Amino acid sequence: MNSFDWTSFTRKIAIKAPMPQLYAAWTCTAEIEKWFLRQALFMRNETILDADVLAEPGDTYAWNWYGYDVTENGRITAANGYSYLQFSFAGNCLVDVSLEEQHGFVVLTLKQHNIPVDEHSKREIRLGCASGWSFFLLNLKSVYEGGLDLRNRDERFTGHINN
Repeated sequence: MNSFDWTSFTRKIAIKAPMPQLYAAWTCTAEIEKWFLRQALFMRNETILDADVLAEPGDTYAWNWYGYDVTENGRITAANGYSYLQFSFAGNCLVDVSLEEQHGFVVLTLKQHNIPVDEHSKREIRLGCASGWSFFLLNLKSVYEGGLDLRNRDERFTGHINN
């Protein structure tokens, strides 16, 4: 395992949906809650954005999931309004999301990097987030291609029991 990269990972998925819709799926409250979060708040200058407003660089967020009693706070560090965004996640990690049209699909590439290499970060961030993103990207595809949300929304269950 000496050659294993503990500092980053990449996930890709092809989704048959319009690129602007998939970009909004990451950058506005109304869309990101459809496939990823129980509750999302995007803020600009400490003012909560309306649910249909796209987040921009410098905006901050507070995110909550079904099955977890935690709030993830971070910042949108880059966004071009169409095909690329980057945000802080899990402390000082960065997540890059890029969208590219190919053969009638949008290929979404997610890269989480800047992961610390202490034992807790290796387990909880590198391995845990890689597993989590794999599930949520599949859910993104499911929601935007067919409308079926694969998340467990029953709060009596804790954690991700669907992965």
